[in-house]
Amino acid sequence: MGDAPVVSVIIPAHDAADTIAETMRSVLSQSWARIETILVDDGSTDETGEIVRDIGKDAVRVIRQEQRGAAAARNVGLNSATGSYVQFLDADDILSATKIELQMRALEFAGSRSIASCTWTHFEHDPAHAVHRPETVWTIEDPVEWLVRSLSGEGMMQPGAWLTPRSVIDDAGPWNESLSLHDDGEFFHRVLLCADRNIFVPDAIVYYRTVSGSLSRRRSREAITSAFAVCQARQRLLLMVRDDAAARRAIATQYAQFAYEFAESAPDLSREALTLIRELRTEPAHTVGGSAFRLLSSSLGFAKALRIRSALK
Repeated sequence: MGDAPVVSVIIPAHDAADTIAETMRSVLSQSWARIETILVDDGSTDETGEIVRDIGKDAVRVIRQEQRGAAAARNVGLNSATGSYVQFLDADDILSATKIELQMRALEFAGSRSIASCTWTHFEHDPAHAVHRPETVWTIEDPVEWLVRSLSGEGMMQPGAWLTPRSVIDDAGPWNESLSLHDDGEFFHRVLLCADRNIFVPDAIVYYRTVSGSLSRRRSREAITSAFAVCQARQRLLLMVRDDAAARRAIATQYAQFAYEFAESAPDLSREALTLIRELRTEPAHTVGGSAFRLLSSSLGFAKALRIRSALK
C-alpha cells in the first residue's frame, strides 16, 4: 500500500457541529490507507473546527476562512490537496467504510481519464435506515451519454459518490464560486466532459443526509438565478461536444424542470426558460412533474401543461 496513490478528501463545512463528527469518522475509518483529509471551515460560528481537531488530531488538515460559500471552500481545499485522486464530501454525508478502496481498485484497471461513481442512498437521522433508489443513469459508462440521459430525467449522481483523478479535475477547472444552487451539477458536468469513462462501483456507498432547509431547497433570488445560470452553462458545454436530437431534448428537459420548479417564485426566468426550449426546436422529455402533469404534458405539450397548472393554482 506504500506506493498506492493518495486520495484527497475535501470537506467544506459551515456550522456543521451537529453532523461533522459522524462524517469525519466515516472518512478516518476508510479501508484505503493513503488518504489526505482536508476540512475547510467556511466561517463557522459553532464548534465545527474544534470537533474536527478533537476527532482527527494530526490526521486532518483544518483550514479556516471567512465565510465565502461551499464552492470557494472546495477550491481552497483543492489548492491545498496533494493527492492524485479527489473525493469531495459534504459535512453531513457519510462514506461506507470501503467506499474509496473499492473505487480505487476499480480505477486500477481503467484508463487514466476514467472516473468512478457509486451507489448513493437517502437518510435523515440514521444511515442504517437509508432508502436505496437505483437510477437508470448510474451504470452508463460513456460520460456524454451519461449527461444526456441524466438531463433527460433518468437520474443523477450525488457529488460525494464521485472519485475523480486530479488530472481530470485540473482539465475541468475549479468550482464556479459565483454559483450557489446546483454548483455541484455544473462542476461535475465539466468533469464528465473531460473524462473518458464512468465506472460505476455498486458496493461502494455514499449516505446522503436529507436536511430540511438545506441550500438545495432554498428559493432566494440568488439561488434561483444560480440554477438558471447552471442550465445555460450545461447547454453551452454539452452542445459543443454533441449537438443532436437527444442532446437538445436533454437540454430542453432541464429548462422544463427549471420552469416547472420556479414558475411562481421566478416567473420571468421561467418564461425565459420556455423561450429557450422553443429555440431548441424540440419538446422536453415527459419526466418533469408528477404523474398527472406528465400525462397532461404528453398530450398538450409542456408549455400548455405549465400554463394550465399555473391557472389552477
